[in-house]
Amino acid sequence: MHYTLRQLQVFLAAAHTENITRAAESLAMSQSAASSALKDLEQQFSIQLFDRIGKRLQINELGRALRPQAESLLDQARALEQAFRQHDQVGELKVGATLTIGNYMAVDIMADFISRYPHAKVKLDVANTATISQQVLNFDLDIGLIEGELHHPDLEVTKWRDDELLIFCNPQHPLAKKTALTDNDILSAQWILREPGSGTRQAFDRAMNELLPEITIRLELQHTEAIKRAVETGLGVGCLSRVSLQSALDSGRLVALPTPGRDLRRNFYFILHRQKYRSEGILRWLEQCQSSV
Repeated sequence: MHYTLRQLQVFLAAAHTENITRAAESLAMSQSAASSALKDLEQQFSIQLFDRIGKRLQINELGRALRPQAESLLDQARALEQAFRQHDQVGELKVGATLTIGNYMAVDIMADFISRYPHAKVKLDVANTATISQQVLNFDLDIGLIEGELHHPDLEVTKWRDDELLIFCNPQHPLAKKTALTDNDILSAQWILREPGSGTRQAFDRAMNELLPEITIRLELQHTEAIKRAVETGLGVGCLSRVSLQSALDSGRLVALPTPGRDLRRNFYFILHRQKYRSEGILRWLEQCQSSV
């Protein structure tokens, strides 16, 4: 074999950081050792994996093509090392979740997961669907839990569970006593919505497709709690997952507005890179998520 796992580690760290010094720091190596490892890897096969732009390393087309295989190989090497050590096979897991899932579901799943696998280490990143999917594509995350529909040739997207969006307002809003929202009601409202790129916004736009050009969007916010607070203060009408609204509805701080004829159903999904090695940790995490439904 004409390459080492250390060389692959340097290649992947450089692809992630776009800088050999930061790559070396992340691997607890000297800058010269990391630079030599990357140079030796390229010279051994007469290839170039990066374009050099000053001190920045920008991964090129060949590097991007080889990166998934290198990631998969290192994942398998880590799994083999764990097996040799004969410790709990569930090690470190990097999970990404979109805001509804991350804020209202993922922490409980993590707690149950760590209770079952005490040696496990789980890192959770919370962002919108577009960001989480890009992190999975870049191998920055092992798995993503998303609430938006997604199609990408390098991602495996699997349905996890059903969800439903609700339109809501505060109890003093003029629409609060309506038994059903009409198109005129929808168009007359001031809307406070999630930002484009989020799964919640994607589902709302699909449900309101023909009315979208005339809908008045007063605010676009990245956080569900900010949207709920803005609606509570009377700034407008919102649309969020039932999961995120349940406590506010139960307490009477917010009221749901019926929308017959508007399909606000959607799904939550798992996403993994197609070339990602399905480690023991990933398999057990998926199992834990399924058991939480």
